[in-house]
Amino acid sequence: MLSTLTKANFYLSYFGFLKVPLIWYCRPKILSLNEQSVEIRIPLKRRNKNHLNSMYFGVLAVGADVAGGFMAMHKAQQRGKPISLAFKGVKAEFFKRPEGAVHFHCDEGEVIDRMLDETLATGQRINKAVKIIATCPSQNGDEPMAEFWLTLSLKCIKP
Repeated sequence: MLSTLTKANFYLSYFGFLKVPLIWYCRPKILSLNEQSVEIRIPLKRRNKNHLNSMYFGVLAVGADVAGGFMAMHKAQQRGKPISLAFKGVKAEFFKRPEGAVHFHCDEGEVIDRMLDETLATGQRINKAVKIIATCPSQNGDEPMAEFWLTLSLKCIKP
């Protein structure tokens, strides 16, 4: 029997390969997933480095997208309801150049639950900002390398 984390990683690879190839190309891996948080890791490899040998900022945006989006997709799947998910806006602050694998942390499970409750009750599109923190444990431990605020947009699709 496969663990929940193994299934989630398989689904992420499948989704990336078929729907968003850039996600697949960056090779994200889910390290932890629970009701309140998710942690995603993207390794630093030749394919995602910039000219300064640090992670390219586009790859950092992919990691933030996956961290916020996967949690919302996972929670919607658990409820068994079809949900339209998109990001409407992004704000980011970069503090240091990550020169190793980057971990993306999203601890917005409660916010996403409330968004899902509201869209399921009203059928309206709900927009809220979710915060994702990027760290580079091999370089600076838990010190943030970047912070992202992505405006998550959810809407219940009526079948």
